[in-house]
Amino acid sequence: MRVLLQRVSKASVTVEGRVIAQIEKGLVVLLGVGHGDGEEQARFLAEKTANLRIFEDEQGKTNLSVLDVKGEAIVVSQFTLYADARKGRRPSFTDAALPEVAEPLVNRFAEALRGYGVPTQTGQFGAHMLVEIHNDGPVTIWLEK
Repeated sequence: MRVLLQRVSKASVTVEGRVIAQIEKGLVVLLGVGHGDGEEQARFLAEKTANLRIFEDEQGKTNLSVLDVKGEAIVVSQFTLYADARKGRRPSFTDAALPEVAEPLVNRFAEALRGYGVPTQTGQFGAHMLVEIHNDGPVTIWLEK
């Protein structure tokens, strides 16, 4: 499972002209599921995401988590995190899990994040989404399990 975290000042997800998720300060979590991923990876990465200290304290040091700053999260499924572009000019996505495997794990990750106390919204699995991200910093962190 791969997670690309972006610390944001605000973000939203739009599907077919309708905003389906919107937050202010918090995290956009782009989440890719690969072959062999399961509950263990979802729980581990949700806990890591909830507690990762990537927000600034009063001294400007990155000592605070999304929980500490009372931030929110949007989880967006993104199979393209498993793109393999080592050969040719067209990426291969064969390392990404099939939708029937990936969708329940994306939902499990979002549920686990909520369970850790992070108010969490989601994109729409399998839909064409417009994701507006106001990356704060910019801070972008790659996590993998």
